[in-house]
Amino acid sequence: MGVSYDSVSVGDELPAGTFPIERVTLVRYAGASGDFNPIHWNEHFATSVGLPDVIAHGMLTMAEAVRVVTDWVGDPGAVVEYGVRFSRPVVVPNETGAELMVTGVITDKRDDNTVVVTLTARSGEEKVLAQARATVKLP
Repeated sequence: MGVSYDSVSVGDELPAGTFPIERVTLVRYAGASGDFNPIHWNEHFATSVGLPDVIAHGMLTMAEAVRVVTDWVGDPGAVVEYGVRFSRPVVVPNETGAELMVTGVITDKRDDNTVVVTLTARSGEEKVLAQARATVKLP
């Protein structure tokens, strides 16, 4: 994509991303990650433990959110640090699935050719990440 340290400024917005999450997405992720907790695929179990419905894996939500950064920079290896704090789960109804909508803005530009991108992630009207930041090394 040609993003360079000299071409960005604090306050720049990254292109937003919208990522669909369906029940089949959760099954595939469970198989890849080995996380077969029934709250991620069994509606009866999820509601029996007090959840509104099946929920997406936290690490899946985290991975989808950082795609806004990796798509922007063009190199997943440029992300040198990434952390999130979850505020609520992504609920995935069987009939409609869910959408994760992610925006990012550069909130810090450091002298070592890194920038800090602060992400906001929502599912419907709900903010699902209380805090999400990625540090990216730029050429």
